[in-house]
Amino acid sequence: MTLASAPTPPESTGERTDSDIPHGPRRRFRFPSAFTVLIAVTVAVWALTFVIPAGRYDMKDGSPVPGTYHPVELATGFWDRLKDLFLSPVNGLYGVTDAGTGLTAPGGTGSFAGAAGVFLFILAVGAFITVTMRTGALTAGVARLTRRLHDHRILLLVVLLTVFSLGGTTYGMAEETLGFYGLMIPLMLGLGYDRMVAATVIMVGAGVGTLASTINPFATGVASDSAGIGTGEGIVLRLLMWFCLTALAAAYVVRYARRITEDPSRSLTPLTGDDRLVKNEGDETAELTGRQRTVLCLFAATFLFMIFAVVPWSDLHVTFVPTLGWYFPELAALFIVAAILVGLVGGLGETGTMQAVTAGAGDFAGAAMIVMLARGVTVIMNNASVTDTILDALQSALSGTSSGAFAALMFVVNLPLAFFVPSSSGHAALAMPILAPLADFAGVSRALVVTAYQSASGWVNLITPTSAVIMGGLALAKVRYDQYLRFMAPLMGALFVAIAGFLVIGAAVH
Repeated sequence: MTLASAPTPPESTGERTDSDIPHGPRRRFRFPSAFTVLIAVTVAVWALTFVIPAGRYDMKDGSPVPGTYHPVELATGFWDRLKDLFLSPVNGLYGVTDAGTGLTAPGGTGSFAGAAGVFLFILAVGAFITVTMRTGALTAGVARLTRRLHDHRILLLVVLLTVFSLGGTTYGMAEETLGFYGLMIPLMLGLGYDRMVAATVIMVGAGVGTLASTINPFATGVASDSAGIGTGEGIVLRLLMWFCLTALAAAYVVRYARRITEDPSRSLTPLTGDDRLVKNEGDETAELTGRQRTVLCLFAATFLFMIFAVVPWSDLHVTFVPTLGWYFPELAALFIVAAILVGLVGGLGETGTMQAVTAGAGDFAGAAMIVMLARGVTVIMNNASVTDTILDALQSALSGTSSGAFAALMFVVNLPLAFFVPSSSGHAALAMPILAPLADFAGVSRALVVTAYQSASGWVNLITPTSAVIMGGLALAKVRYDQYLRFMAPLMGALFVAIAGFLVIGAAVH
């Protein structure tokens, strides 16, 4: 048969066969975006509030009183609850909790419950990073740093992860990490790694540090105060945990980094065209100009001042350093001012600086909206009064166990509460007055309860989709949530076993 010939078609029977049906290319399943995940979680949590009974503890000095849990009848009907779901993103941004009713809604008077401060902070960081990039100083600086450190890049990974872990264990470094992605991603890509390494150096480093908090005032401090003990109690066990768990996390990240440098096809986040462009820029050999050196000094000084401004030095008993007590409103203003200053010093001029500021804020708007959605989930839980019900169920599960089993169970039962209350300080203030007295009956120290709580909170907050730090960080790093979960699964298992082992040993030693 020649190329021009063709087989004679069979006689038609009037019936359509499978071969007659056009088959297009099969679509591969693609994991939904962070927005879709959070919307699904929001709807699921809202639906669960109709199943979980509403209840509350009596409160004293902002903390629940043990033994006072009681069911409550919600004054809100179905349409009010539906309105809560509809308004959850708005409440997550600027909702206000009424002191009398305990309900969160836009406007009104009471305590601010929204994430507007974090939202603006992320936009300001985006503006700052983009302005610095447009001066050319950051690209040239990363290229220079990459050339100098390329032969010591494994050591650099360990040092950077340890630095973020120190921030977590000392002052609960969390949302502040969102400012470092714009710096870490080009650095790690220039060193031959991928976006997963860049994201996890920050996220796993700070997360494991917070998990093993030693003197973190927002976790250890609040929990110890609520438990009626000093912050220093149990610090030996927590220091040992911090050292071992940080080493475990660093070894895991380094193992992945080595694997993908040997075989790039094993990367969970394959390089894109933009990533390759960054790597190529990192090969430039041009020397830094004086103007670029000044911009880089301002860039580094801004981040260093941010760290200095948020650390509670007085709580760490460092009396010779003033405690500024800055939070997200002040930090947002810092990055906005720094962005303008860097633009003008970097030679962008007034027009170029303002264009870069607005473009940068727009680029980071998606990550800021992720934070807003995550905070809205917590508002739905609180408005439905189901958080205390979950706490009461956990307290009941711990009664009448041995000291070793109590320590392990204390960690386990705090896990679901950590999912619904991603704030470490909020979790501590809510759970410790109820759970800490149980330690007296189990024959273990209350400090062990504090350690179990913060370990559970930190473990869950490494992967929970209700955490603005995780979802916002992944959005900034352009890493999909399913890719991150695949990376974290073995590490989460290892951390779970290690934490349980430390807690059982702590109970035995006591």
